[in-house]
Amino acid sequence: ALPWLLGSFALGIALFTLVPASAMSGGFAVLCAALIGVGAFAMTFGAAKGGPMKHAVAGLLHLAFHPRQERFAATREAWTGNGTATPPTALKLADVEQQQDYGVAKAVEFRWNQLLSFDACVQCGKCEAACPAFAAGQPLNPKKLIQDLVVGMAGGTDAAYAGSPTPGIPVGQHRGTPNGPIVSGLIEAQTLWSCTTCRACVQECPMLIEHVDAIVDMRRNQTLVHGTVPGKGPEVLANLRETGTAGGYDKAARYDWSVDLNAPIAQGGQRVDVLLVAGEGAFDMRYQRTLRALVKVLNKAGVNYAVLGAQEADTGDVARRLGDEATFQHMAQQMMRTLATLSFARIVTADPHVMHSLRNEYRALGARYDVLHHTTLLAELAASGRIAPKAAEALREKRTTYHDPCYLGRYNGEIEAPRKLLKTIGIQVVEMERNGLRGRCCGGGGGAPLTDIPGKQRIPDIRMADARAVGADVVAVACPNCTAMLEGVVGPRAEVLDVAELVAASLE
Repeated sequence: ALPWLLGSFALGIALFTLVPASAMSGGFAVLCAALIGVGAFAMTFGAAKGGPMKHAVAGLLHLAFHPRQERFAATREAWTGNGTATPPTALKLADVEQQQDYGVAKAVEFRWNQLLSFDACVQCGKCEAACPAFAAGQPLNPKKLIQDLVVGMAGGTDAAYAGSPTPGIPVGQHRGTPNGPIVSGLIEAQTLWSCTTCRACVQECPMLIEHVDAIVDMRRNQTLVHGTVPGKGPEVLANLRETGTAGGYDKAARYDWSVDLNAPIAQGGQRVDVLLVAGEGAFDMRYQRTLRALVKVLNKAGVNYAVLGAQEADTGDVARRLGDEATFQHMAQQMMRTLATLSFARIVTADPHVMHSLRNEYRALGARYDVLHHTTLLAELAASGRIAPKAAEALREKRTTYHDPCYLGRYNGEIEAPRKLLKTIGIQVVEMERNGLRGRCCGGGGGAPLTDIPGKQRIPDIRMADARAVGADVVAVACPNCTAMLEGVVGPRAEVLDVAELVAASLE
């Protein structure tokens, strides 16, 4: 009916404008008024009641008052491929010190422009098709989640929802009100904890809805108010608060892997060009292979660098994704104080999650750092001739595919440097169907391995199946989380190697 209603409005306006007043009889004027009135009703009261016009009006207003206005200023060309700019992906800073922001428990507690964005959802299902948790059969469907929040603000049940349901959760059994609790009333807690915060849903959404921001807002309430983080989450958060490491390790042991590589340790008053921040994965023996390869390349290239050493603590990324904003801010302030005592030009890390925190999320706290991913630095060294890696014939003959880490690609716009580096080595990359800004998540982000919400299959198994589909012998990776998740796939699979390992091997 909508096209006819809008058509009547257009026809009524056209007749009223084109027909001279002298020729406008009483009956004809009534006809014009009726045509205009019917269309105007559809665009006002009809939009208020719901339906397509609601999405059209709400969609236009949402784009005008989007929570991230900077998304319109940063074009794709401005922040992809060169590492000089970053897409707007940092989470909103919560005022936990003044006890004014403990997340969202009720629909009315979302910011008004967030609520507007939920109404803008046209239920196209692109977010659903991109979501790794939904594909794995975990209890998350981003489209259903947004529609549940719409129901929560309007009041009622989800019985009218006609799309694909949240896996394992029947439609029609949840009810909400604007001032009623969201979790358990409208949305199950396990739905929130299934999210890997990969932003695939946000990338695909034609209405630019920020699903991940809404999920983290609700997680904050679950964590800060109710303390209901599932799985190993509470243990990890306690470790972060007590030891500065997620695993409860001695911070002084973080760089034990580098003792035989003559890696200098950063000292106050001694300026270096590159400060290497290893990240939490440095306690893991598999990731240590990547870090050792990176340091060997830096030594070979004669880079003036230093490692952060025993001063380094966790950047707070996992705490923030698990909703513990207070611990994130505490750890961020601690890291900022440490970095303030040192003199360096740039920070380099092999962990995109560390990179994202230091480059983007510390900015709201007043910190500005020039932070590079290790693949970007290695690509610079190769382009300038400081290293000349050349892959062995055996490696060049293997089919190699590159897996884009979510926090490097979608969060930071770096998709070209790793590929250029592999090409420089002599490796031809065979692309998987989902690659670049639309790469499939490995399942290791957002604290998902800690909350460990069960599904029908594991997300890394799906990603490794993508690699099998293109006949890959090697999956090149650029993130310790991706390495751990993809190497955890059982059965026949491709070899998983970090780009730094491939570069180091090509220099030997």
